[in-house]
Amino acid sequence: MSQPPYGPPSGQPEDPYAGQQPPQAQPDGQPYPGQQPYPGQEQPFAGQPYPGQQPYGTQPPYLGQPYPGQPYPGQPYAGQAPYGYGPVDPYAKSKLAAGLLGIFLGSLGIHRFYLGYTGIGVAQILVTIFTCGLGGVWGFVEGILYLTATQGTYAVDAQGRPLRA
Repeated sequence: MSQPPYGPPSGQPEDPYAGQQPPQAQPDGQPYPGQQPYPGQEQPFAGQPYPGQQPYGTQPPYLGQPYPGQPYPGQPYAGQAPYGYGPVDPYAKSKLAAGLLGIFLGSLGIHRFYLGYTGIGVAQILVTIFTCGLGGVWGFVEGILYLTATQGTYAVDAQGRPLRA
């Protein structure tokens, strides 16, 4: 018996599904989209839950999951500092900036102007001018103090806010 090089073996129909009707419903009994339900079966309302299922949005969260509107565990609320950190002051000046300005431009009192001490900044400029530059040591020492201080007058700005690291 000769068999053609391509196609079904000889003696079998061309289409094994020829003459059969396509299924009218999905395996769960719901009709396919665009098809009519079986006779006597109601058309389910779109978005209606299956029997025994709660409607969408009313199910409680899984164990360990937050309710809607709550942050995930370990996440801060809006405007709250991350765990382990204190409140963040958006107006706090940088300790590093104040120290470097004091070391490099301390003779001009720039670090004092940066922190809001304008009177002392002007005084540092005048001392530097009247001492022919020797007053710059004052600003250099203050720059080091701003970098190393954790408490006291060298750890806050003119408004009393702590310097941020």
